[in-house]
Amino acid sequence: MKKRTHSKPGIAGRTLATLFFSLALAACASTPEPVYQGSYLDRAETQEKEGIRVTAAVPSAEESRQIFGKPLYKLGIQPVWLEIENQTDEAVSFLPVGLDPAYFTAAETASIDMDSRQLSQGGSLISKRFFEASVPLYVSPGEVQSGFIYSQLDEGTKSFNVDILGDQKMVSFTFFIPVPGLRVDHYTVDWNNLYPDQEPVDLSKDELIAMIESAVCCVKDKKGENLGDPLNLVIIGTPEELFNAFIRAGWDETETINRSSLWKTVKSFVGGAEYRYSPVSALYVFDRPQDVAFQKARSNINERNHLRLWLTNVRYQGEPVWIGQISRDIGVRFTRKTITTHKIDPNVDETREYLLENLAYSQALEKFAYVQGVGEAPIDQPRGNLTGDPYFTDGYRIVLWASGTPVDITDVEIEMWRPPPLRQAKP
Repeated sequence: MKKRTHSKPGIAGRTLATLFFSLALAACASTPEPVYQGSYLDRAETQEKEGIRVTAAVPSAEESRQIFGKPLYKLGIQPVWLEIENQTDEAVSFLPVGLDPAYFTAAETASIDMDSRQLSQGGSLISKRFFEASVPLYVSPGEVQSGFIYSQLDEGTKSFNVDILGDQKMVSFTFFIPVPGLRVDHYTVDWNNLYPDQEPVDLSKDELIAMIESAVCCVKDKKGENLGDPLNLVIIGTPEELFNAFIRAGWDETETINRSSLWKTVKSFVGGAEYRYSPVSALYVFDRPQDVAFQKARSNINERNHLRLWLTNVRYQGEPVWIGQISRDIGVRFTRKTITTHKIDPNVDETREYLLENLAYSQALEKFAYVQGVGEAPIDQPRGNLTGDPYFTDGYRIVLWASGTPVDITDVEIEMWRPPPLRQAKP
């Protein structure tokens, strides 16, 4: 994976953020004067290849409001700041659809919360300001261009591509930028001290298979007395590779359980709305709750796929090994501690296979294998999880090598560690 470097944006970007908005907004007395927030530019990340240098930054909700004088996050709009330096001898084009296929134009961003009177009185001026703040689509040889593109809102880590097209080639950059505001569970994990008294153990293939197949079958409750959902997946990869792979595949990070997230959960439950970052309850492996949780929301909070992962003290070929649990939520009910808990689809193997296909189609998977270890539970003799939901399984765990850089689905490798589960035809 290409190493990302961090650098300060160029003079053009700071001039845009400070001078332009100060002068332009002064022309419209009805719009508050924004305060320049340099912190989002301090968080900028830079990548460079084939003569193209791209710097990207994502303002938070409050920074966006102060820059633009509008609550863009509440309107579902997230500005992304780009600086594109063309060091080649040919003109290049920035392709905004690669960053967000459903991005907002400058005019609709400016007018999205205006009524007809506001549009007639000052809408054209405001639209002009947003247009002039946008990043230009064309960059001449030796030129530096900067500005904003108005994308759909993604809280937590913002994942996007920046595609630059030349006469004979296209150069693509992939960014994963944390945005302040969301209390994401894994942000507070001290990854280097999960096993303070133990050195990581690097295992051979046979040793790793034996370790996985002998590991506990299922998650436990906090007291360690009762077994729950099956630990049906293993992932190999660094934290960065894992996070990038799942975010590329459309999975969202998870908020911690706090007053704000519980209130959002209640509102989503009552209103039947989607809550992409809904907290998940704590389940236990290695006597601790999950280190990280991801989820893929569907039409409402009652329906989603979610998974929990724990980092082990094992390495395979130098890469960290994670063990985890994935299930599909098909219903919800109230609880005392977390307000709601979800009812899972009893066919946990189908959800396991969904993850395999999802990562492969998203070019986030290098290879995969199957091992045993969960223990078979036939459909006519299901086991139950900690909330009493039944599930059945063929007993296999899937091992996935996460890729932080795109891998074509035709290049995904299969490791024949164990014969794969039988795919029985439906009667």
